[in-house]
Amino acid sequence: MWSRRSSPAWSRGCARRGRPGGRGALEILAELRSAGVPCALVTMSYESFAGAVVAAAPAGTFQEVVTGDQVTRGKPHPEAYLTAAERLGVDPARCIAVEDSTVGVTAALASGARTIAVPLMVQVAAQDTLSRLRSLEGVGLDLLARILAGEVVDELATVGRAGR
Repeated sequence: MWSRRSSPAWSRGCARRGRPGGRGALEILAELRSAGVPCALVTMSYESFAGAVVAAAPAGTFQEVVTGDQVTRGKPHPEAYLTAAERLGVDPARCIAVEDSTVGVTAALASGARTIAVPLMVQVAAQDTLSRLRSLEGVGLDLLARILAGEVVDELATVGRAGR
């Protein structure tokens, strides 16, 4: 989840081989941290698993962590994303959430956040306001700013939508 109150917020609910978010995730998280962008990890995993994801990221990457055992309603309900935005003190509509599943995408969109799907294990269907990327590799603050401004980037579409 990446947000602009004047700076942003990021959340990611996935870990792969001890690296949050797969290819490119640590790099964009480092860029966000360097830019002073507050970030939150949102996952339906338990706090003990989320701790391993946080430990795999450089210190100070996540200002907030929202886990499945901290919310009453899990994804696809938006409670976890709304909780993360509230803890960061940002409007969810000024956030970008990155998800890897349909259930996560549903929760993120319902929270009002701009949403990027980066499918890892299952396909995520195209939606009008959903950006879909093959990976986070090469993603920079400029692309995130364009998506936050309302541009939809769909690298997985066969026709009709633009790539990066």
